[in-house]
Amino acid sequence: MKKKIMASLLSLSVAMGMLAGCGQSAAPGAAPAASEPAAAKDTAPAADSAGSGDDVTITFMASQDWIQDAEMELGKKFTEETGIKVDYQIVPSDQYESLLMTKINAGECTDIFGGQSSQFSIVTQFDVEKNAVDLSNESWAKNVDPAAAVELSAGGKLYGQPIQDVSACWAVAYNIALFDKLGLKIPTNYAEFCDVCEKIKAEGIIPIYECVSDGWHHVCWTEAAVAATQADPSYPDKLNNNQATFEGNKELTTMFSQLKEMADKGYMGDNYMSNEYADAPASIASGEYAMVLYNQGLGAEVNAADPSFPEDNIGYFVNPLCDNQALNVNYCGPSRFIFSGSKNIDAAKKYLEFMASDDSLAYMTENVGKFNQLPYSNAPSAYSKVVQDFYDRYPNKVAVFQASVKYYNPAWMDIGADMSAMFLGEMTPEEVLKDIDKLRAEQAAAASDPAWK
Repeated sequence: MKKKIMASLLSLSVAMGMLAGCGQSAAPGAAPAASEPAAAKDTAPAADSAGSGDDVTITFMASQDWIQDAEMELGKKFTEETGIKVDYQIVPSDQYESLLMTKINAGECTDIFGGQSSQFSIVTQFDVEKNAVDLSNESWAKNVDPAAAVELSAGGKLYGQPIQDVSACWAVAYNIALFDKLGLKIPTNYAEFCDVCEKIKAEGIIPIYECVSDGWHHVCWTEAAVAATQADPSYPDKLNNNQATFEGNKELTTMFSQLKEMADKGYMGDNYMSNEYADAPASIASGEYAMVLYNQGLGAEVNAADPSFPEDNIGYFVNPLCDNQALNVNYCGPSRFIFSGSKNIDAAKKYLEFMASDDSLAYMTENVGKFNQLPYSNAPSAYSKVVQDFYDRYPNKVAVFQASVKYYNPAWMDIGADMSAMFLGEMTPEEVLKDIDKLRAEQAAAASDPAWK
């Protein structure tokens, strides 16, 4: 199926003064206009007095890039059918977590809030059993992929709804035509990866597009930590029981050292500290850069940035740090939660039901380039041959630390800050690992985790 990406950047209504100026499009880049979303058949209940009418507006706050233009277009259709308006409030990613927790703790959160799923952090960070609504009995709940549902459940109850495709993984996306021109092969270890980077650099092309300024993207390279799990399958459990540390782990020390080496060798160019994630597709399309760590929707996004660049000219291979050759899988991802203190719970439930309908899921898959298989049994599949070949190439799958290690995901942005300091020579890889242990210990103490007492 030929994927289409939405073009018009929608202006967002931001109700609170502290959010003024922060609203921006969640989908980077410009693209051809998409078709009108079809009405969801028999999925949006008729408006009733408890959650409909001209005076009902549900608020939905989420981090940048979590709510796509396609979802906001569907939001317009939802309003047409139910009379319920939707106020999307998009917050820059480096500010979102702090603002969200402030609002939750103050009991003043939006009706729907976005949060990263994780069977650990939804309890220790969001305390969903207190702050979110039980969604187990909603009509769409049975359709959620079981692996994704685990990461959204606590005490046997489902508290969240997946927003994005969690089948996709962070992998090295590359310009196939350039590799062919230079006679390059997909690397199978770190040494081969460096050799590829050197040959690309010798052509006057920057090997890797990196964007540290967003605060989170460069941390995705650490998903190569699956190498530590392969070396010791019990390592995640040891971390969860406070019987092991990040500091001193051979594979993790190697991983951070190699990341620093990549930057020092110029593989990320001169502007990697100031580059922005939203510019990645256009930067690859321009030919200035050859590779970027991205999900499996990059081909469609590069094609949208430059229609002369074929969608199937983007290939993928696993992150080769620590000589990793396992597919880093993660069923955690941005998700919707209904705030338990909302005065519009019924209306918010109707929105979630609408977004999980057959037609809405089909529309999102068709109109968001990086959505190939949303985690619902009633969602269509849109894998291209290039993407399917990528998955087939790596039969060994290992869960990333975000999904397998407690207190890692909540520390993501702090780890990003430490890595920035590492790139600048202000911290060593060993100091970064030591600080991760400290950050996790603080989270564990806040959660009164008995393993840390």
